[in-house]
Amino acid sequence: MEGKIRTREELKKEIDALRRAGKKIVFTNGCFDLLHWGHTTYLREAKKLGDVLVLGLNSDASVRAIKGDKRPLTPERERAEVMASLESVDFVTVFGEETPRELIEYLRPDILVKGGDWAPGAVAGGDSVRKRGGEVVIIPLVENSSTSRIIEKILKIHEK
Repeated sequence: MEGKIRTREELKKEIDALRRAGKKIVFTNGCFDLLHWGHTTYLREAKKLGDVLVLGLNSDASVRAIKGDKRPLTPERERAEVMASLESVDFVTVFGEETPRELIEYLRPDILVKGGDWAPGAVAGGDSVRKRGGEVVIIPLVENSSTSRIIEKILKIHEK
């Protein structure tokens, strides 16, 4: 799956060529620390919105800044490989900022997708996508499916 993982510069060239060929580019992002059913469902739904699904993956430093020093549980290289192995994901790129705003402005996707825990107006980079005529789509969360919930469950089992 190594072929799906790109630097942002490589990805920009690829996306520009795909756009010239008439393809609709969908972008989403996240930590994806422990892959679960909620993630795979979300990514399949995101892929249905266009021709190419690009996943911006938070770097280890970015995850720590957002989630705290105990995260991520899985290093970025391994997370990138797991995400690249998914059929619904066409490309993966790692970004180090706390939000993907700069990456979104650089790649210029047609559609920006986030999960149902986000309000459309609060999605980083959404304003940039909308200004270019694109759209921000919120996909409902899968109930009772989150990395934090899985971690809590593991910790409870370990305490016993």
